[in-house]
Amino acid sequence: MLRFDVPAVWSNVIRVEAFITFALSALALYTATPWLMLPLLAQGLIRGFIGHHRCPSHGVWQALLQKLGKAGKKENAGAKMFANKLLFIASSACVLLAAAGLWQWQIPATVLVVFATLEWALSFCAACWAYTLWYRFFPASH
Repeated sequence: MLRFDVPAVWSNVIRVEAFITFALSALALYTATPWLMLPLLAQGLIRGFIGHHRCPSHGVWQALLQKLGKAGKKENAGAKMFANKLLFIASSACVLLAAAGLWQWQIPATVLVVFATLEWALSFCAACWAYTLWYRFFPASH
C-alpha cells in the first residue's frame, strides 16, 4: 500500500540514485567486477527496508539538489521503497552468484542497467508501476 509513515522523496533525487545504480551496474559488467554491486546492495537494504530518510547518500543528493533548487517534486516513498527492495534482491543475487564463481551474476546486473536507465532517463519506474498495479487489483484491507 502507499506509505505515508515515511517522508516523501524528491523526484530528481530518485533520478540521481537511479543513474548511480545504472553507472555502477554498467561498470561492473564492463570491468567484470561484480563487487561494484556491494554499494547498491547496501543502498537497497537501507532505502528499501528502513527508508530513504536514513540513507546517507540519499541525504547528500537531497541536500545538494535542494540547495540548487533542482530537487523536483515530492513523490510517495512507498513505491520507491519497493523498487529499492528489488534493487537489494538483484544486487544480492549478483554478489552471491559472483561469490560462487558463476558468470550468471551478469543477468541481474543487466536487468538493473535496463530498469535504472528507464528511471533516470525517462522517469519511468517499472517497480513503481507494478507496485501501483498490484494495489489496484488487490487493495489493502483495513
